[in-house]
Amino acid sequence: MSELPRKIARHPSVQKVLARGKQPPPGVIDATWLRELCLRAGADDVAAVPLDHPDLAGELGYVREALPATRSLISLVVRMNRDNVRSPARSIANQEFHRSGEIINEAARDITRALQDMGHSAVNPSATFPMEMDRYPGRIWVVAHKTVAVAAGLGAMGIHRNVIHPRFGNFVLLATLLVDAEVSEYGRALDYNPCLECKLCVAACPVGAIGKDGSFDPAACSTHNYREFMGGFTDWVETVADSEDGADFRSRVTDSENASMWQSLSFKANYKAAYCMAVCPAGEDVLAPYLEDRKGFMDTVLRPLQDKEETVYVTADSPAKEYVERRFPRKTAKVVSDWRAKG
Repeated sequence: MSELPRKIARHPSVQKVLARGKQPPPGVIDATWLRELCLRAGADDVAAVPLDHPDLAGELGYVREALPATRSLISLVVRMNRDNVRSPARSIANQEFHRSGEIINEAARDITRALQDMGHSAVNPSATFPMEMDRYPGRIWVVAHKTVAVAAGLGAMGIHRNVIHPRFGNFVLLATLLVDAEVSEYGRALDYNPCLECKLCVAACPVGAIGKDGSFDPAACSTHNYREFMGGFTDWVETVADSEDGADFRSRVTDSENASMWQSLSFKANYKAAYCMAVCPAGEDVLAPYLEDRKGFMDTVLRPLQDKEETVYVTADSPAKEYVERRFPRKTAKVVSDWRAKG
């Protein structure tokens, strides 16, 4: 250590630290200890993966920007209450998403604190929002939680582009911790996919974003499901700005749409669908009702979402618009601007 200026060297805090001497660097994190820590903090499952895992090559730069010393990623799972997510009442489903997000973010912070107290450098990027909005409309997330979870063996990607945990199904939220140490045992990718390819997610999606052939239309999904986030919010603001007066604005935006936007702004932004998650029967803890009575499962879980009267947001002349009008006579397709085209 270089010689300190006299004023700093005489400071009480400095003297106490110098008296302790140089502390040995923390070693490899014991996987059993780590798992017990994470479960006590509120996670329902956990696995670690080395940063140099070949499937994480695309994450390397972003992770090192957040914590240059990162050597391992710790993937956390918190399960959600299934029937809440399945409810046609969006307030019930969204409350479940929001509360589960709070739980996993709280758990991630507590685990990070414990790792820090052991002498490690560790950070816990947000599991949900907020994100890096200065990068919008580019990549706004610090680390891709789904990619990490799959590499760590906590699930596999279903055709609906949600991670399916082998036990909890897709009724999970994910978080990732960055830490500067190796872990004594890493997770391994599953040797099977819990996805049944039952195509219930295809049948449930109100905008046809999930193809029977496994294709996916992210623009259709985000235009509707993320209506009260980001691009959808910008479209709403532009509608306010473009309206001649209050009467003109009310002719463009209904009272219920305004109330929903107010609720998102005053509470938390709400998802408009996530029906693909709601109907997914995969996962050992989830599967039995579907196996016992598939027709009954569709009648009680799928049909209420298909038959729900609601506004579905689409862009002009899009496949999503045609899909809504053809498949869901009880739903109303509303054309909104395509924020991507403006970028």
